[in-house]
Amino acid sequence: MSETTQEKKPAGEANEMQPNRPDLSLAPAIPPEELDRLTDDIVAALKTVFDPEIPVDIYELGLIYKIDIDDNRFVAVDMTLTAPGCPVAGEMPKWVENAVSAVGGVSGVKVDMVFDPPWDQSRMSDEAKVALDMW
Repeated sequence: MSETTQEKKPAGEANEMQPNRPDLSLAPAIPPEELDRLTDDIVAALKTVFDPEIPVDIYELGLIYKIDIDDNRFVAVDMTLTAPGCPVAGEMPKWVENAVSAVGGVSGVKVDMVFDPPWDQSRMSDEAKVALDMW
């Protein structure tokens, strides 16, 4: 999409300290303070989306692999599902798109469903593991 000022681990590789943290590509033309607010607000919006079968939001589950914010404040999200056969596979990308679109300053959103690498429990945050009693 655009040049980035910040690159994290490649999409899908879990961060050892925060396994649910997605790869971020951020636009250099947006002032740092605004970019921080936008990123925080996007994450907060993602935390409002839940898989109906799991009482943990999709961000803490580690289903968000990548967030790319370009110079025009267009947001591209790569996400996955806990299983390819998830009953809400067709609906969840729209839920994510609606949540992120509601963030002030976002000009548009595109959500892509990816399955490589496949999701596994190591991508969950500690908060998600506690909520699901998966220690």
